[in-house]
Amino acid sequence: MKLPASLHLDPRDIARRLALIALGSAILTFGIHNVHQIVGITEGGVIGALLLVNHWFGLPSSIASPILDIVCYAVALRLLGAGFLGWSAVSSACIAGFYALWEHLPHLLPDLTALPLVASIAGGLFVGMGAGLVVRAGASAGGDDALALSIQKLSGWRLSRCYLVTDLSVLGLSLSYIPVTSIVFSLITVCISSPLIDFIVGLGTQDQEAEDEDPVLA
Repeated sequence: MKLPASLHLDPRDIARRLALIALGSAILTFGIHNVHQIVGITEGGVIGALLLVNHWFGLPSSIASPILDIVCYAVALRLLGAGFLGWSAVSSACIAGFYALWEHLPHLLPDLTALPLVASIAGGLFVGMGAGLVVRAGASAGGDDALALSIQKLSGWRLSRCYLVTDLSVLGLSLSYIPVTSIVFSLITVCISSPLIDFIVGLGTQDQEAEDEDPVLA
């Protein structure tokens, strides 16, 4: 699976990417605001690392978040190029805008606190679909995506495995302060979101690559 090339000047390509980023940002933030934050589902990756650092070192998320993101994006800049960071800046603006929108509205889903399994599945679907669309557009929904894509670039692994490596590593460390029962539901979430991101990013690309490589079909 190949990442989309860096910035193109084709207006149709730009419009397609903007639409994917906007839709993905809306889905991702909707799920986090209406499921994760209500039920208290934790995450792996950078979000889980923020919670971990805050718990053990008392470092506020407002400070830890940009530090972790800067580290992840610095690695991505070297491996994935400046075009990736440009589109990621667009997605960051969209995510911030949709967060502001949802915060000014009442919660639009039922409270699933009493149904943690349902919440875990729903949360995984929202994160997987939302982040998958953003990454498909050649951008990143946060340091998690930048780190996973960088690992994929270095290792050649499937994107879902790269997400799982980062998520499971952080969730494993989170056992130092989060009950095992809570981690189990978080594992369900990441085990749904990681392969779903991989599926959405790779949807249709393998057939296109096969056509490009087959001189009969070209």
